[in-house]
Amino acid sequence: MSEYGFSKITPEVAELAEKSLEGYRINPELYTKFDVKRGLRDLNGNGVVAGLTNISTINVLDDENDDMPNHGEGKLYYRGFDVEDIVAGFVKENRFGFEETIYLLLFGDMPSAEELAEFRTVLADFRTLPSTFTRDVIMKSPSDNMMNILAKCVLALYSYDDAPNDVSIPNVLRQCIELITLFPVLAVYGYQAYSYYRNHESLYIHKPKPELSIAENLLYMLRPDCQYTELEAKILDLALVLHAEHGGGNNSTFTVHVVSSSGTDTYSAIAAALGSLKGPKHGGANIKVAMMFDDMKENVKDWTNEDEVKEYLRKLLRKEAFDRTGLIYGMGHAVYSKSDPRAKVFKSFVEKLSAEKGREEEFRLYSMVERLAPEVIAEQRRIYKGVCANVDFYSGFVYRMLGIPDELFTPIFAISRIAGWSAHRIEELINSNKIIRPAYKAISPMREYPGLENND
Repeated sequence: MSEYGFSKITPEVAELAEKSLEGYRINPELYTKFDVKRGLRDLNGNGVVAGLTNISTINVLDDENDDMPNHGEGKLYYRGFDVEDIVAGFVKENRFGFEETIYLLLFGDMPSAEELAEFRTVLADFRTLPSTFTRDVIMKSPSDNMMNILAKCVLALYSYDDAPNDVSIPNVLRQCIELITLFPVLAVYGYQAYSYYRNHESLYIHKPKPELSIAENLLYMLRPDCQYTELEAKILDLALVLHAEHGGGNNSTFTVHVVSSSGTDTYSAIAAALGSLKGPKHGGANIKVAMMFDDMKENVKDWTNEDEVKEYLRKLLRKEAFDRTGLIYGMGHAVYSKSDPRAKVFKSFVEKLSAEKGREEEFRLYSMVERLAPEVIAEQRRIYKGVCANVDFYSGFVYRMLGIPDELFTPIFAISRIAGWSAHRIEELINSNKIIRPAYKAISPMREYPGLENND
């Protein structure tokens, strides 16, 4: 038995697993034969259209379309507003924008000053955990994975809700707003509990302040001295804005649609989305980028030498460096080819933070890799479309500069993306009257059950 009472894989189970493998393998050629879109995408990476949405729009402007400006540039719109313009508005007026972005995604339009002030009050009022919840749920059985802690807490909140199964829109909206405003508290408290029990660090629980923004409260609750600079809080706020929503087809948001279509409760739908986002192919990419650069900085002697950096990138693709998966993490996206608008917006702010933190040399290394990686990938592999840095390329570097522990990288993604998940859950409940059920083609041969001979 392990430390936690769960049995390890026994030799018998290992043998059974090996025996079962052949029964699961599918010849890749059959996907082409039956025109099955693996991952619900075609060879060019375009997703199979599975629904309609008002919440966000992702445009990739085609290089071959002469009528389009900014050929090949990616664009992202929240409720019809260009995300680059949204960020520009926040920056121009030097204000925090994540709460405003939540309002926009949930209610479909930019709030007036009065509406925003009222919404901030609503968020602050809901930012209180049930009595004893921290002790009974968060502090007990801490996990080394913060996404599991978040999912556990979300499911536990079901038991504290007087109407958990009510899927009327007013009740679902109330549940979503509560979860949106509580996610930062759950994530930070979960990390504090983990650090206390596993790392034997001091335990401190700072209650969030109602007058602070979500980004400010994150840093306030996380740091022992509760101190942060304005630039730190503003860049974290920007990261939350840029991660808040990305269409109905990304894995975790599509999970929300699928699970919500069954008519289940809000807590189950959001917990399912957390399970999706936990996966390293989705929300875990920012950690992988940071770890990849850790390895790069150890193995590249001269960070300014392009030839040396290129050779390291080639080794990554040849599965000779870092985790030997053949991937350059943070490069490439399922939708964008020439540019990810979120990464483009983020980069200039990352440069400012690197200057404040005295880490300009690292920023220049990131910028060089962003420039060189597409060349190396094109040189080493046959690709169907261009390759660009995605939003996760810089986010891990930002979180490291903010002193945010690696364990909280993906939960911060969830703290942001639950705004989009909530909007999509409500949209699914309002517009769908059918459970989502795509088809899988069966390819197993028909066989006679052993021992049943034909007696005729």
